[in-house]
Amino acid sequence: MIKIIAHRGLWFKPEEKNTLEAFERALQNGFGIETDFRDCDGELVISHDPATTDSIEANAFFDLCSKYSNTDPHAINIKSDGLQKLLAPHVVGWSHDRYFVFDMSVPDSLGYLKQNMNTFTRVSEYESYQDFDGRATGVWLDSFNAEWYGIERINEYLALGKSVAIVSPELHGRDHEALWAKIKSLYTNGMSLMLCTDLPREAKRYFL
Repeated sequence: MIKIIAHRGLWFKPEEKNTLEAFERALQNGFGIETDFRDCDGELVISHDPATTDSIEANAFFDLCSKYSNTDPHAINIKSDGLQKLLAPHVVGWSHDRYFVFDMSVPDSLGYLKQNMNTFTRVSEYESYQDFDGRATGVWLDSFNAEWYGIERINEYLALGKSVAIVSPELHGRDHEALWAKIKSLYTNGMSLMLCTDLPREAKRYFL
């Protein structure tokens, strides 16, 4: 089955996004989690917006993940530069099947690759494909406006041996049905395809 990544956890109200409660719900259902990492006063924290002293400490997130090791991959969204040394101790024991980092600047990406962290490159209608001389293991495929890519583009990345994590349209306020149908028609067992969605339970039922 396609791997499902819960965008900022499994939440029912917007204020639950990026909370430990939403993270644990996602983990209990076997979903991966997409969440945002920054630094604050020298500590690694979870925060989509600029961090404050009230931001969740990364230790709490990784402690929770350690209780649920058999989930889909976690998408670690890098929101500020230079987090490699803070993040590395948390993922050093994780296999590359369990997580990937993405969304950092191009120069900052080199630091993650140097530390052999599982690194995805970001592609959208505004960002071109860059695989860092073959070292990027996957593609974070996004569309800020209407879907600009087709099945052929997804197959192209898969043929290069890359995993592909597709951003579901509802994250940008659009209907998801057409893209989900396209993905379902494409998917075959063993294909390294992921979906990041605000609707993980619905996606699980749809793609069974």
